[in-house]
Amino acid sequence: MNIGGPAIQITGLIKNLPAQEFTQNLVIGYCERDEVDYLDVNQVDLNCTRIEGFGRSLSLLSDLKALAEIRREIRAFSPDIIHTHTFKAGFLGRIAAISTFKTQVRVHTFHGHLLHGYFGRFKTQVIIWIERILAFFTTHLIAVGSQVRDELISAKIGKLENYTIIGPGLEIGELPNREISLKSFEIAEDKFVVSWIGRVVAVKAPHRILEIANECKVRSLNIEFVVAGDGPLLNELKEHALSKNLPITFLGWQSNIESILSISDLVMLTSINEGTPVSLIQAQMAGIPVLSTDVGSVSEVIINNRSGFCLMYSAKSFADKIELLANDDELRSTFGTLGRAYALEKFSLKKLVFEHRDLYRKLFNQSNS
Repeated sequence: MNIGGPAIQITGLIKNLPAQEFTQNLVIGYCERDEVDYLDVNQVDLNCTRIEGFGRSLSLLSDLKALAEIRREIRAFSPDIIHTHTFKAGFLGRIAAISTFKTQVRVHTFHGHLLHGYFGRFKTQVIIWIERILAFFTTHLIAVGSQVRDELISAKIGKLENYTIIGPGLEIGELPNREISLKSFEIAEDKFVVSWIGRVVAVKAPHRILEIANECKVRSLNIEFVVAGDGPLLNELKEHALSKNLPITFLGWQSNIESILSISDLVMLTSINEGTPVSLIQAQMAGIPVLSTDVGSVSEVIINNRSGFCLMYSAKSFADKIELLANDDELRSTFGTLGRAYALEKFSLKKLVFEHRDLYRKLFNQSNS
């Protein structure tokens, strides 16, 4: 349950599915050292079971122990529906479910995929084979966007009729005062602030922030880049930014996304691979324009050229869009207004809960007919 899209979606479902109809038990593990637990920092109290050794990293002994514990939880709870999220939990959870030899509806959500940008060819092919086999034993698959679904089907992971598309659903709180937030983060009030929010890992391509910041510096633009997140590449990123005297402020993990949004004039994403990134949805809900690489289902999150820009990456093209928005208050306001209306309608928490509720009902009724 590290900070990110899956944790937000799962929390929203657990807290908002009608309790008179659904009895739920959440089985989770522990975050890595460079991650922050969403439940802890947001003080969310959920009915959940934490399993030791159930984490992102691969460890044969820990994973076998976690598998056995998950299997025990399934047998004790005896669920009608088992819903797994993310690759590791999807692998262990579905293997545990299959091994109980009990009849249950199995659902898995792809919040993105690992088909490119994460591993080399051999490991990626192994993951594809695993997902193909697991899809065969899964009642239904959910993809967060049509592009994500289509890429999975192209890899022969499930068939079209096995999929339902359910996008993210979330809410944001009221944004604090911009001036107060800027002061607390020690950022000058006259800066045009471009925020980058996420894990500082290779698939997010954080080195591109350096390239874009350098391009903006060469153009003498009054821009400050803000990196809100942590990860294994953070120290390397800091060292490069310092050596080149780039206008980048590193804030580390921030539990209050509203504080980051309150200082942001633009929210940027530079990833090589994505699902439907929550940071871009949150930004648009706050009326902030967005800028992103055209990967995964990002094009389904942004209204291109109307709420932001979704384009192939180059430092020059990104700097061009940043400069355009920094110099055009009216365009920025128009983008923000359109983006807010779009995000609130398409990615509401209410919509997420209703779509899952209806899917669960349908699958449960089919399994008992």
